[in-house]
Amino acid sequence: MQGALTRYRTIAWIVGVLLVVLVLIGMPLKYLGDNATLVAMIGPLHGFLYMVYLLFTFDLSRRARWPFGRMIVVMLAGTIPFFSFWAERRVTRHWVPNGAPLEPALND
Repeated sequence: MQGALTRYRTIAWIVGVLLVVLVLIGMPLKYLGDNATLVAMIGPLHGFLYMVYLLFTFDLSRRARWPFGRMIVVMLAGTIPFFSFWAERRVTRHWVPNGAPLEPALND
């Protein structure tokens, strides 16, 4: 399960940073500065990586045996700026069983 958690944490941060850049920098540049370059680059990249985020979240939720509702909340975290950072921290500290056996990442 350690490999699934590491993959989830990594993609959660990447998706979170891209979304913050998109919303706080890209959108103002597009609508206030009439420059859509950043949105054109970051938007599709965030969309693709969000799909990867969904896969990694599903994998972790299956391994950690989360209830369906928890899985959905964590999946939606990649769509709200800064929420993926909160969800990643919450998952790491509270939603992954403390006594879970830590398998080598190569076996995940």
